[in-house]
Amino acid sequence: MLQRRPDGPAPPRHLRAIAPAADGPGAADPPLRGLSAHILPTSATMIGVCMTVLSIGHLRQGGHSRVVLDKLLAFDALMFLTSAVLSFMSMRSRRAGRPQRYEGWAESVFLLGLGVLALGAVVLAFAIE
Repeated sequence: MLQRRPDGPAPPRHLRAIAPAADGPGAADPPLRGLSAHILPTSATMIGVCMTVLSIGHLRQGGHSRVVLDKLLAFDALMFLTSAVLSFMSMRSRRAGRPQRYEGWAESVFLLGLGVLALGAVVLAFAIE
């Protein structure tokens, strides 16, 4: 919490909880890793999307395109799992340089997974008769 400064009024109430005092106990803490905090839950959600599309795909008759789509979505779910694990490792790592490295890998794998998911959507669109 910010305290009243001797040279002026206290900061507005809405800023007290988010802005620690410059000389207070949280002043030397590293900044939060925002990207990893977004990649982790989004990757988990995308795993669920892949599993849902896999399940819905099994409601129709099989064929060569269904086998290709199943393998593509299963591989994509593993990519999103890898991205989630890397972003979690980024948030938990305390060694210098490692959080940024894990976060970069998580971002790359996540974007690649989105590309594979888009490719799966194209395969699914052409597979529907």
